[in-house]
Amino acid sequence: MYLNFFPKRGLATSALAMILCGTLAGADPQHGIAMYGDPQLPPDFVSLPYANADAPTGGTIVTGEVGGFDSLNPHILKGSTPWQLRYLAYESLMGRNWDEPFALYGLLAETIDVGPNREWVEFTLRPQAAFSDGSPVTIEDVMWSYETLGTIGHPRYHGLWGKIASMEQTGERKIKFTFSEDDRELALLVGMRPILKKAQWDGKDFTESGLDTIPISTAPYVIEDFEAGRYVTLKRNPDYWGRTVPVARGTNNLDTVRLEFFSDGTAQFEAFKAGILNSNRETNPVKWDEQYNFPAIDLGEVVKSEIPNARPTGMTGFVMNMRRDIFKDWRVREALISAFNFEYINESIVGSRKQRIKSYFGSSVLGMQEGAATGRVAELLEPFKADLLPGTLEGYTLPQGDGSSRNRANIARATELFEQAGWTVQDGVMKNAEGEPFTFELLLSQGSGEPESMADTYIEALKRLGISPTITVIDSAQYKERTSSFDYDMTYNRFGLSLSPGNEQYSYWGCENAEVPGSRNLIGICDPAAEAMIGTMLSATSRDDFIAATRALDRVLTAGRYAIPFHDQYDVSYIAHAAELHYPERIPAYGDWIGFQPDVWWWEDQ
Repeated sequence: MYLNFFPKRGLATSALAMILCGTLAGADPQHGIAMYGDPQLPPDFVSLPYANADAPTGGTIVTGEVGGFDSLNPHILKGSTPWQLRYLAYESLMGRNWDEPFALYGLLAETIDVGPNREWVEFTLRPQAAFSDGSPVTIEDVMWSYETLGTIGHPRYHGLWGKIASMEQTGERKIKFTFSEDDRELALLVGMRPILKKAQWDGKDFTESGLDTIPISTAPYVIEDFEAGRYVTLKRNPDYWGRTVPVARGTNNLDTVRLEFFSDGTAQFEAFKAGILNSNRETNPVKWDEQYNFPAIDLGEVVKSEIPNARPTGMTGFVMNMRRDIFKDWRVREALISAFNFEYINESIVGSRKQRIKSYFGSSVLGMQEGAATGRVAELLEPFKADLLPGTLEGYTLPQGDGSSRNRANIARATELFEQAGWTVQDGVMKNAEGEPFTFELLLSQGSGEPESMADTYIEALKRLGISPTITVIDSAQYKERTSSFDYDMTYNRFGLSLSPGNEQYSYWGCENAEVPGSRNLIGICDPAAEAMIGTMLSATSRDDFIAATRALDRVLTAGRYAIPFHDQYDVSYIAHAAELHYPERIPAYGDWIGFQPDVWWWEDQ
């Protein structure tokens, strides 16, 4: 099946519902696997559809990040690591095609075989698969990686390991996983764990490694140089084992990838203008139009590119920590959302050029539909009707202001909601019946940019309600430590959601992860209805049930009023880059996402 693609300057009309169609895949060894139906690419495909198989190699890309790092091991809880390392410096048994919702193709593994109901999966390693030091990848390395990550690695790996009933070597280059749960997605997830070299860690404490040990992997890039908190330089391995593997052909073309770190966004932008960086992402369309007009652009040395995508909006905004008693009442959460003067803030920051995020899976076929729940969505939610919050079944829409700085109607509504929840303004301060003031801390990472400016305006609005929160801005290392231990009342977060939601939804919203330090359930959600919808998503054998369950989950999360949504910063990606840096004409469905820059970019002199 052929999926729509995006031309370089426009978004083609698409029917995303079609990408989830299909029947169950067969059980014979295959070159790939899809969540539903057969993978789109045939066994003899040459390269990923959006990769330039003939791209030249060479050149350098230098990008910037706000913050710092104190670790080079992204697979443990301790430390702060450049996020890109998880994807650039490591490989797994299978690789993604970012033009399909969820399909994997052989990378370290040459074939994948599954049971009739995907109750087990077996991989066969490629004989040429090797680590960057030239040593072969063995089944022992694979088994050690899975067990180590699943037991003492970052908590993100533990959930899958807990669903593996057995792991066994079934041949010289074969490994088989049998699952303890009926979950179709596990056959795919188990192919996506990073593979490390077991011998490197003999006599070393994996959980304490930071800057002292650079993990050896099979990836095309190796860390060449770094300075803690300042930069990381990765070099393309000229002896990379997988150059001719179809899923890798046409990718990783640049010789050098350098990540520079800055204290704030202003310093990063100035470094780009000065030529220290040669690629820079921008999220503010007003700044894109008005400030990207420096000499290098006028001379054609820097090019402005706009990259579309078909992803769900996800959720970006201030999130409330449901572990705190002050946020337990939904009316309090609705009041705090009402007090956030989005229309005024949106005009001030981006000239109203961006639409507000309306739900977690918005702008996609998976997003909840307007109005009351109907059909299969209503059926799925019916058993939980008595406990669902107002708006879940009837339909929920965010409070809308008049665009003025006073936001009178919404402030009045917020006051009324606080009163209903037992909070009233006493001597100019919002207090409960015991005279305790309503206050909270808004925790932000240094250099977060827009969230800081939004926070200032938000705090001023809250003062009109007799609420005086504290804004705490700390460096990235402290921020990671505090958020990992859920030590905050409210904070900024971006939940990036995909076209193929699955087990990771338990990580975001599941009860089991609500109290696990380092988990992605920052909000602390524990809702039986949400868990049931995720379970239905994972067990669905039809496209219709999968979409209905996701739309129902979207309703539960949105009407839960756990987040104060911002505008959708990522509906289009704005990337300014050196004219020598090129990307393919065809844009994957996920757009500027994992697997795009620098993965399929290349350098070509003008």
